[in-house]
Amino acid sequence: MLSYRHGFHAGNHADVLKHLVLVQLTRYLGQKEKAFWYVDTHAGAGAYALDSAQAAKLAEHREGIGRLWGRKDLPLALGDYLGLVRAANPDGRLKVYPGSPALALSTMRVQDRLRLFELHSREVLRLRENFQDSGKRVLVEESDGFAALKALLPPPPRRALVLIDPPYEERRDYDRVVHSLRDCLPRFPGGTYLLWYPQLTRLEAHDLPARLKRLPAGNWLHLTLRVRTPASDGFGMHGSGLFVINPPWTLQTTLQEVLPWLVEVLGQDAGAGFTLESQEA
Repeated sequence: MLSYRHGFHAGNHADVLKHLVLVQLTRYLGQKEKAFWYVDTHAGAGAYALDSAQAAKLAEHREGIGRLWGRKDLPLALGDYLGLVRAANPDGRLKVYPGSPALALSTMRVQDRLRLFELHSREVLRLRENFQDSGKRVLVEESDGFAALKALLPPPPRRALVLIDPPYEERRDYDRVVHSLRDCLPRFPGGTYLLWYPQLTRLEAHDLPARLKRLPAGNWLHLTLRVRTPASDGFGMHGSGLFVINPPWTLQTTLQEVLPWLVEVLGQDAGAGFTLESQEA
């Protein structure tokens, strides 16, 4: 099933959380001179017009990036991320939201490379259009990102950030993310992996964190941001989570500052909250 289009959800609270951490990871990898790769298994269109029919239908960005847009009191890490979004909107009006590939590219150096995978035929066309001027630094493939990882890892520079961010429309996606990471870790144990998942009332979403913690990974960081109380009818996403394998040592301290701030600013009711836990080898 290939009906998911991220344009309906671009810039929402889950994007804020995911992209805050993504920028922290690429910034950290860029501190060493040696090149690294950014690999995105479900890249989507790469960038989104917030005044498009898709984005305007749900206008989820208003409860996400929209709540940060005019703030002057952002923690340093959030200010870095928001600065990249503002750079995509040079007239000062929030009209475009850069997706994960665009944010990654904006923080990477000339020696770094992006490998982007997308299976949706319309999304991959937009993805190619959005990166057509990036030359050989960016390679876009219309293929299954889960399958692509098997042939791609380890990457030539032996340094990479792998983002695994499927739509979770199909229940098997919950199994596929676990199986994919279990397969990737022996191939590329030193890589940094960033897995996003939705907080939903369905059993698969509830059980996923425990399954991820049983993976053969020595170092991991798990964080969640819940923006509201789960709906009584079980409908909708009330938050999201990230599981980071081989995180930089600085990330947990950064998140201890940022997550309470995000709960206060993005929280919609008394059910808002966060979790932050880690394991070191």
